[in-house]
Amino acid sequence: MASDDDLTRRALARIARSNDPKELRKMADNAGNAENHIVKEAALRKLYEVRPSAEVGTLEHAVWQSIFALEDALTEERGKTTRLARTRQKIAREGELQTVDDLVKKSASEGYRMLIERGWPELTFEYVALQFPGRFAPHILGAAEARLSESGVELKSARHPADDVDRVV
Repeated sequence: MASDDDLTRRALARIARSNDPKELRKMADNAGNAENHIVKEAALRKLYEVRPSAEVGTLEHAVWQSIFALEDALTEERGKTTRLARTRQKIAREGELQTVDDLVKKSASEGYRMLIERGWPELTFEYVALQFPGRFAPHILGAAEARLSESGVELKSARHPADDVDRVV
């Protein structure tokens, strides 16, 4: 019989190979039922990576990763499917960039706090803004940095070597 460590290693390898949202969701659910938090977390993170239809590495992709992660967190907490209807409507009207800009200007939301509490600061809109500094005004980047710092998130202030304009966190 395989040990728990062997099962976890095999599950993590399978997650790394998978790009199928249905398979990843099932693995996350099964791991949650088995109380294997390592596998559940890995499956969810991979799910949020592959689920957005936008091109990987774009602002749009990062925004949709955040939305899917927060919707899942809210669904889990509330026990019923929860969609960020107003955020989705705002994106449809104004686009991802303006939505992130507007939400980072406001005070921290329940969603921000939920993502921080789950250990997913990189899925907050604040973190997204800092990943694409050339797309946001300095005061938005300052607000994002301040909120993340206040939440105990350590930020690297090194500039991205490929683009002197962009900072990476």
